[in-house]
Amino acid sequence: MLVHPDIDPIAISIGPLAVRWYGLMYLLGFGAAWWLGLRRIDKGLAPVNRKQFDDLVFLAVLGVILGGRLGYVFFYKPGYYISHPLEIFAVWQGGMSFHGGLLGVMLAMGFAAWRHRIAYLGIMDFVAPLVPLGLAAGRMGNFINGELWGRVTSVPWGMVFRNAGDLPRHPSQLYQFALEGLTLFVILWWFSSKPRPRGQVSALFLIGYGSLRFIAEFAREPDAFLGYLAFGMTMGQWLCLPMILGGILLWLWSSKRRL
Repeated sequence: MLVHPDIDPIAISIGPLAVRWYGLMYLLGFGAAWWLGLRRIDKGLAPVNRKQFDDLVFLAVLGVILGGRLGYVFFYKPGYYISHPLEIFAVWQGGMSFHGGLLGVMLAMGFAAWRHRIAYLGIMDFVAPLVPLGLAAGRMGNFINGELWGRVTSVPWGMVFRNAGDLPRHPSQLYQFALEGLTLFVILWWFSSKPRPRGQVSALFLIGYGSLRFIAEFAREPDAFLGYLAFGMTMGQWLCLPMILGGILLWLWSSKRRL
C-alpha cells in the first residue's frame, strides 16, 4: 500500500501571488501543443502557417477554458449553478469538464476555419494529435492535487489519498495520464505522420479518447454528488459514448473519401 505524497498545491508563492501546480500543468500542456504544432508546420504537414497557428492557439485556449467550465456547469451541476449563477465564474474553486472543453475547442476551430477560409476537418486533423500531451499534463495536475482519485482497491499499488478515507484506492489519475495522454499521443502522432483521408485523424481521436477514458472510468471514483448512473456507468462514461459513436461515423464517412 502506498500513501499519496502530501504535495502543496501551490508551486510558487510570492507575497499575495500564488501559482498553483494545476495552472502550471495547463501552461505545460498548451506549451507542448504549441511546440508540436510548430514541428508540423516546419515539415509542411499543417494546413496553416505560423501566423494562423498563433491565432489557433489563442482560440483553443479560450475554447478549453470557457468550454471546460461551462461543460462542468451544465453536465455535472446544472441545478446548483442555476441557484448560484455567480459561482459559475469562480473557476478558482475548481470544476472543469474535458467534454465541455472539447466542444469549446471544436467551436473555436470552427470560427478559425471560417476566419482563415480553411477546411474545418483539415484544422481538426491538425489539432487532434497536439491535444493528448496536454491531457497528460492535466491528469498529472490532478494527481499532484490529490483529487479525482480512484475506487477502493486491493492491488499492491493502491494509494491512500488525503480526504478520501483510510482505504487504498486506484491512482486513476495516473491511469488516465498513461492512457488518454501518452498512449493516445503515440497512436495519433504516428497515424497522422502520413497523409490520411480528411477527417480520419479526428475520427481516431474521438474513438481513441472515448474508448480509453471509458476504460479508465472503471477505476475512477465517480463524483460524490452524482454517483453511478444508469446501468452502473459514470457520467464520464456516458459522455464518452457519443464521442465513440461520432468517431465511428466520421471514420466511415472519411474512409470513402480520397486523400
